[in-house]
Amino acid sequence: MAVLQPKPTSFVTTPPISTPSHGLLRTRPLSAGHLRALEAVARHLNFRAAAEELSLTQSAVSRQIQALEDEIGVALFLRHTRAVELTSAGAQLLRAVVPSLERIDATVRLIRRTAGRKSVAITTWASFASMWLIPRLEAFQSEYPDIDIRIDATDNSVDLETSDLDLALRYKRPAQVGPEAVRLFGEQLTPVASPWLLKGSKPLRRGEDLAHFALVEAGDSHRTQNLEWLTWRRWLDAHGFTKLEPKRWLYFNYASQIAQAALTGQGVALARMPLVADSLANGDLVEILPNMRLESPMAYWLIVGPRSGQRPEIQAFCAWLQVQAKLTRLATGEST
Repeated sequence: MAVLQPKPTSFVTTPPISTPSHGLLRTRPLSAGHLRALEAVARHLNFRAAAEELSLTQSAVSRQIQALEDEIGVALFLRHTRAVELTSAGAQLLRAVVPSLERIDATVRLIRRTAGRKSVAITTWASFASMWLIPRLEAFQSEYPDIDIRIDATDNSVDLETSDLDLALRYKRPAQVGPEAVRLFGEQLTPVASPWLLKGSKPLRRGEDLAHFALVEAGDSHRTQNLEWLTWRRWLDAHGFTKLEPKRWLYFNYASQIAQAALTGQGVALARMPLVADSLANGDLVEILPNMRLESPMAYWLIVGPRSGQRPEIQAFCAWLQVQAKLTRLATGEST
């Protein structure tokens, strides 16, 4: 069962629960079931909803919370007519419980998975999965038909320590990754277009010729400093075309969408070389100004989860991945 962070809420001062007459502090370990009840009630702020999620009766969940409060010696919730409210002590305990349950659940999933079929679970972002990783996976599956592959495509950075994922493929600056990260390849940005767009009436042989075409780029490049490197304006300024304005702009959120727009002849895209190397090699795209590539500070990295590195299937996948990365470096002209 996935453990979710509770919704932000205000906390109230914790009222004490009467202590035993002997005055000794409680030292008995807490029940794990009671802690799951705490997490569920805190997340829903409702006993009925928590009971439904845990497949228990509402009274059973209420008794678990009451027993937990008795064990700790303070109230964890304030009960209202239609909802409950976390006390400050409840919030303090919840901050320790949530990551602990996440780790337990991730470990149980890992044990269940490794007890059966061998598998590799990878987190990466959607465009990299669709443009680079998935087209190459058939080769790995042919060599290792008994290893299952799961790809979790998300723009969010997943914590490999608490999740059930084995590997992360990430797009970062060198200073943004730890010493455990393995560099796969770097990046250059280059203008690309479909061959039949270049057969039109307007020539496209010099940088100045871009003014006659639609330019395709990332529409959310302003969000982070990393994405600002992907803008046409940076490329144009770097090559002295500070005043150039295109026929029109086309903006997309994902690298795969930008490449698709270029493939269908909608404009000239400023593409990431590692992601379009295959399309350039097979002639679907043309690098129109090959001597005007722009170096990017970004790189592509492999990170192995702390509990996964010793498994043979993980080692096999990482070795295969690094071979594929070397081929990409060769295809893009990056020194190895």
